[in-house]
Amino acid sequence: MSTSAKQFPIWGFFLLVTNGILMLAIVLLVFRQQALTNELTANPSLQPVNFNSESKSLIPELGPRHKLNYKQWQDILKQEAKVAAEKSQENLTILAGDSLTLWFPPDLLPEDRNWLNQGISGETSQGLLKRLDFFDKTKPEIILVMIGINDLIRGTGDGEILDNQQQIISYLRRKHPNTKIFLQSILPHGAEEATWEGRDKLLVIPNNRIRKLNQELQKIADQQGIEYLNLYSLFSNKQGNLRREFSTDGLHLNPQGYTVWGTALQIYTKPKTVSNKQNPGHNRI
Repeated sequence: MSTSAKQFPIWGFFLLVTNGILMLAIVLLVFRQQALTNELTANPSLQPVNFNSESKSLIPELGPRHKLNYKQWQDILKQEAKVAAEKSQENLTILAGDSLTLWFPPDLLPEDRNWLNQGISGETSQGLLKRLDFFDKTKPEIILVMIGINDLIRGTGDGEILDNQQQIISYLRRKHPNTKIFLQSILPHGAEEATWEGRDKLLVIPNNRIRKLNQELQKIADQQGIEYLNLYSLFSNKQGNLRREFSTDGLHLNPQGYTVWGTALQIYTKPKTVSNKQNPGHNRI
């Protein structure tokens, strides 16, 4: 007698539905791109950060805060984390990462949370690991980590990147046992279409390598029992490169890109309404 085919798991249908909803939202955002651009142009606080020196007219007035060196940034983030801990804010969500995190426009983040941005431009996985203690005393509901692209740009090997990521997650789980932790995928870059000043450094990093590195990051999330948020597929085109309409220079994001990211956070950080007492587990997104 032949064995019956394996039944498709219920969680599989859930992921298909939720991913389908998110992709539909992304499609609608693309169609609304021009209208969104016009709206953002009228609001200087939401202008994209453009690192292309040939387009200086597009750079917003960021003030002295965005002209700090690494040590100064550390001092500020440490102080902001201290304030957040003293206030004991409800629904506190921490963003930890590099410039992609740093430049996230506050107005494009989900509004139902208090946000603490702990991003530093040029940050690496080793650098982030060394400063996780800045927000030890906070009580966040969620911590979102995205790190790794600067490691690749600096020539760091995949093994070292993954080891640092493993240590980052282990540390956060130990210090924040009641917090939901999200490990976010590394985003692709624009490849030949990139205009970032370090374009040559990007061209030696195949996006296929980033995709494979993300597969390993998902394994880390599985092993650590945390959430994995796959943003790579939302930001990549058919060639696997960063979609031009979401970026300022092939590396950094524009308001449309942050809207996509913010939409993903809105969908996937909402509390689940259906619980599974027999297998609480975690979702692979």
